[in-house]
This record gives sequence, structure tokens and C-alpha cells, in this order.
Amino acid sequence: MTNQTPQVQLLLTGNEIMSGDTVDSNSAMIARRLDELGIGIYRKITVGDDPSLLKRELAAITAEADLVIVNGGLGPTVDDLTAEILASVAGVDLEQHPEAVAHLEQWCAGRNLALNDANLKQAMLPAGCTIVDNPIGSAVGFEMTVNRCRVICTPGVPSELAKMLDIILAGLAAGRDSPVERDILRLQTFGLGESSAQQIIADNIPDWPAEVELGFRAGAPQMEIKLSVNSAAALPARNRCRQQLEQLFGDHILGEGDTVLAERVLELLRERGETLTTAESCTGGLIASMLTRIAGSSAGFHAGFVTYANHIKHTVLGVPLADLETHGAVSEAVVRAMALGALEKSGADHAIAVSGVAGPGGGSEEKPVGTVWLAWGSPDTLRTRCLYWPVERGLFQTMIAAAGLDMIRRSLLGIDQEPRYFQQRRVRQSQDESNQTSRAG
Repeated sequence: MTNQTPQVQLLLTGNEIMSGDTVDSNSAMIARRLDELGIGIYRKITVGDDPSLLKRELAAITAEADLVIVNGGLGPTVDDLTAEILASVAGVDLEQHPEAVAHLEQWCAGRNLALNDANLKQAMLPAGCTIVDNPIGSAVGFEMTVNRCRVICTPGVPSELAKMLDIILAGLAAGRDSPVERDILRLQTFGLGESSAQQIIADNIPDWPAEVELGFRAGAPQMEIKLSVNSAAALPARNRCRQQLEQLFGDHILGEGDTVLAERVLELLRERGETLTTAESCTGGLIASMLTRIAGSSAGFHAGFVTYANHIKHTVLGVPLADLETHGAVSEAVVRAMALGALEKSGADHAIAVSGVAGPGGGSEEKPVGTVWLAWGSPDTLRTRCLYWPVERGLFQTMIAAAGLDMIRRSLLGIDQEPRYFQQRRVRQSQDESNQTSRAG
């Protein structure tokens, strides 16, 4: 492969992708990894397990592309057709590949499994192909040249694909005469939307340098801002851009790379030698789940409470029945009592408490679906806020759990400035007035 950027196409296979039973995340993974080399994807095709259609598409792609990555169809079942179809397009026979057999034997032995005929199907590969190692799965990848097009076949299991892409990209980089010095800085943020962030940047940085590529990747709950350059000479310009973004969005930036909110909170707790507890109602334990997904979370998170029913709020966390009866479960008084009860029960230094109306039912004129009260902080610095996040139930829970973590992050960092989403998610005037009476302690 020369230094000229190759035309790359993707061919994804599988009825489960076409039916929606499996969501295609692999093409996004491949695209992100290729972008590290400054290589974009020209076209992506998704095809079900139809032999004639697969053969037609693969023949057409190999006639025009420089590189095609085929994803899926390498398993042991009858609907795994990639090896058979590639052999047909290349005009070669299928044959048992000794390296693939050795890989299967080692894989089965490591799991105390017997090597059977179904497994051995994964060793029947196009004659003349080269093996691409699969460090964790049973099906090896393989590659060969067809019609002057390099074809690389990969398994559909995302974890296996991720490991194999390390090998594939190393080979692609080595094959280029002068690899593009692609350098990508990814900033993880919470509480920003793509359109609002883009507008703020356009208004405040009108002379954005052409050599720094700006990109966004929205998700729930975080949004990624991506700054990419293709040469070391552009790094100073990118550093200036980053400094400008820090000035605009600094309190919303969580960190670089793959940083997530829960990871950042646990890191801050670890630095201070402190702990956090949670008292959750509408989020159903999601905040605790986000925290415990992070390895080593036990150092900063010892206990969480899911107190969904009112009588559990009272018996477990000591929420006064009078507060529940007078103000209702979704109220400042109740989340404050939940937080204080969790702090007392757990002995933690900080707490997050949430109670809201997740929907789709259960709302009222006073407290419509999407209304939520949050409390966060330590016993002597406890703060509260009422927000309105009228989205579907799952997204509501995700965003509220993240908001709770974000407020603790801000508290631990000593950030007094209110996040932008506080204004965006303001409740009705009557609730705002009530919120202004919130006090610390």
C-alpha cells in the first residue's frame, strides 16, 4: 500500500443486523479506528445471509475498492457464509487451513471443550488466504487479494473485532510509505448539546484554524468533542483551540479519551480519601450501577440505597412520614431527608439523592412527568435542585443519574458556577420560586 489514501468499503453481514435484533456498533468502531490513520470509509453495505446477494455485492465492491473489510459470518453455523462466498468470488476452493485448526484446538483446550465438526467449519477457508489472529475468539480472521482489492474478513463479535483491529491497523500503518501523522484529541463533556456547543464555538472562535478538524459525537449521557490534526506542525494550533474550549466549556469537560462521569467522580474521591453513598428512587439504582462498573470503585463507594416505595424511604432512610404526606415523594424535603439518611446509615462523606417522575404515567399538573428533585453534597453542605427533563423513561433515568454524578463532581472540584443545563432544564415558575429557598445544611 502506498501513501495514497486507499478507498475503503465495509461489507457487514447477518440477518440479525437486518432485522434489528442486533444493533450495528461494529462499523462505528471500524470507522473510528481507521480515522486514527487518516483513512475514511467511502461506502458501507449491510447484507443479510443471502448467498447470491452477498456474492454479487462482494464482487462489485472488490472491482472498485482498494480495501474492503467484511464483518460477520465467520461462525460455526450454516448461516455463516463469508468464507464460502469469498472463495467463490475469488475463484478458489475452500480448504482446511492448518493455522486455523491449530487455533481452534488451542481455543477449545483452554476451555476444556471438545473440538467438533461445527467448530472445524471455521477452519474451512479460501485457498491461499492469510490468517488474521483472533486473540480471544474461536474464529480466526483472514485476508486475500481479489481483483487487486485487499479483502480482510473479521468476526461480528464486537470484543473480538476490537482486538483484531489492533493487528489490522498495525499492518495498514506499516504498509504506508509515509503514514499520516493523525493525532486525535477527544474531550468528554456532560451537559452540552451538539448544536448549542457548535453555535457557542462559532460565536466565540470565528477564526478556527483550518488545520484543526472539529467534530462532535453525541451520546447519552455524554458528548464528545474531537480535535484532529494530520501533522505535528498543527499541534500548537490544536493546543490553542483546546485552551479556548476550556475557557468556554471548562466546567463541563470531564477529561480526555474515554473518561466517563463515574470514573471521574471515583478518581476525585480517591484523591481525597473520601466516600460516596447514593439514595435513589426514580433511577432505581442506576447511579450505583454506573459507579460499580468502574474497577476499584469499592474504594470510594461502599453503599447505595434504592428506596422506591414511600414506606421504604421512611423505614430504611428515616424520611419523615409528615414530609411524604405533606410534600410528596418528589420534593425537596424528601430528597434532603433521603440524602441525610443515606449519609447516616453508610457513614459516607458525600451523598447523591434523587426522586422524580420518570413516566410515562404518574405525573400531575404540579409535578409533570420529567420533574425530579436532586440533593447532593456532605452533611453540612447539602444542596438541592429541581429539574424538568421530559424525555422517555430510560433516557430520563440515564440523564438524571448522570446529573447527580456531575453535581458531586463539581462539588468535589469546588466549582460554584451552575451548569448550563440548570437553565435549560428549569421547572415552572412556581417550582423555581420554591427552589430558591433551598439552603445548605
